[in-house]
Amino acid sequence: MAARESHDALPDNARHSRSDGRLKRSAKAWHRERGTRVRRQRVRAAWLFLTPMLIVLAAVAGWPLIRTFWFSLTDASLSSLDGAQFIGVENYLVFDDGWYGILADPLWWQSVWNTLYFTLVSVSLEAVLGVIVALVLNARFRGRTLVRAAMLIPWAIPTVVSARIWAWMLNDQFGIINHMLLGLGLIDAPLSWTADASLSMWAVIMVDVWKATPFVALLVLAALQMLPSDCYEAARVDGIHPVRVFFRVTLPLITPALLVAVIFRALDALRVFDVIYVLTSNAASTMTMSIYARQQLVEFQDVGYGSAASTLLFMIIALVTVVYLYLGRRQLGGGQ
Repeated sequence: MAARESHDALPDNARHSRSDGRLKRSAKAWHRERGTRVRRQRVRAAWLFLTPMLIVLAAVAGWPLIRTFWFSLTDASLSSLDGAQFIGVENYLVFDDGWYGILADPLWWQSVWNTLYFTLVSVSLEAVLGVIVALVLNARFRGRTLVRAAMLIPWAIPTVVSARIWAWMLNDQFGIINHMLLGLGLIDAPLSWTADASLSMWAVIMVDVWKATPFVALLVLAALQMLPSDCYEAARVDGIHPVRVFFRVTLPLITPALLVAVIFRALDALRVFDVIYVLTSNAASTMTMSIYARQQLVEFQDVGYGSAASTLLFMIIALVTVVYLYLGRRQLGGGQ
């Protein structure tokens, strides 16, 4: 009774402020509840659309992956897949008067190093050159459309075809690369680009960079086309140097597109096979994990051992992808 009398004794503006506060809290609670319902509906709709794709993905990719993992635990050979016997992890590592298995094979670890080195160097060069090419193509100049179309030619050529073209160009006897370097006086004798162990890795990296840089440039150019012009006009008025504008404004804004390009190229580089196999075949200096697995599966017809190599290749790619996405998400979150 006393509380009611004190409430009646309050001024009109105080009673109205209390009522407004209750209304605001009720409105916020209603909006939160409505937002939760909308999010749940969106999640259900997303799963509804994703379910057919996940089923197809499980049938197309999941079953072969499970079968490959099973073969890696057997002694299967290409001539007798049905008669394979379970041997556990002996294809991976086993001790029998010494360590045997893929994890004890120096050639396997050489192929792992070659793959990681190829991926790190080629993708880094493609990212840097791709950004430079995109910045050039984003500028206004006569014939820009023609140059943009010509830029896509290396990317559009099939990898095997481009590798075969470069194999002729890098030939130590009649290749045009050696002919040009000899004409310029940069070398004294023809170089065996694809046969010399000290040059072959750089040769395949050069070919891969030539082919894949337009892909990175295309994605970065699309991001540059979407950037707002207000910040650049303000920087121009304030007299800020273009290099500083690039690192402070342009690069942070195109980072999401650049990360997408880099992760796609990293995945391709980690499982690279065609360009290296065409140029250097089974050479140990450039052998990647994919070429190692192919050699075990096809040439040696050891399905169990080759499946173990393929399984390890999948695990390494999955681990690198997860780490890269985690670091990329943290970087984007920190930038925001």
